Amino acid sequence: MDTFLTIASRRETKRFDGRPLPEGALDRILDAGRLSGSGRNRQPWTFVVVDPSAVAPFVFDPKNLDGAAAAVAIVVSGKGPISFDAGRAAQNMLLAAWNEGVGGTPNGIADREGANAALGISQDEQLAIVLAFGHGQRQRDPSRHTAEEWSTRARRKPLEQVVRRL
Repeated sequence: MDTFLTIASRRETKRFDGRPLPEGALDRILDAGRLSGSGRNRQPWTFVVVDPSAVAPFVFDPKNLDGAAAAVAIVVSGKGPISFDAGRAAQNMLLAAWNEGVGGTPNGIADREGANAALGISQDEQLAIVLAFGHGQRQRDPSRHTAEEWSTRARRKPLEQVVRRL
């Protein structure tokens, strides 16, 4: 799949069907996170793979994890732009998942204390986000439209409203 088509066609998957991920898909998803760029190449992350039900009680919308095949908590530590670095890793993982035919969605943390305890996160670490991965109940075929058509269909502000050229 071409990269722009992957970006343009990807949507959040919030309803999963419970099927397992294809063989090797989770490792490729995790490797996409590992390959993300980071400030000064610090690679401030650890990816904690966990059963979705183990983290569901601690995210803002636990239903987003129902039926997911896997959850990945992105944990960061250190100084610098670690939130940005975590976002880069998360986006790489979500795009790699889509390339594998797997849906995904990010989940914000509602109960940080509970999540930290459940995941064994130390005081020197910070839970950035939890990603859920799995097959969507509603399948989407990226090749059904061109990248430009997907872009037009996206409920996003027009490019002219988000770009300022000086």
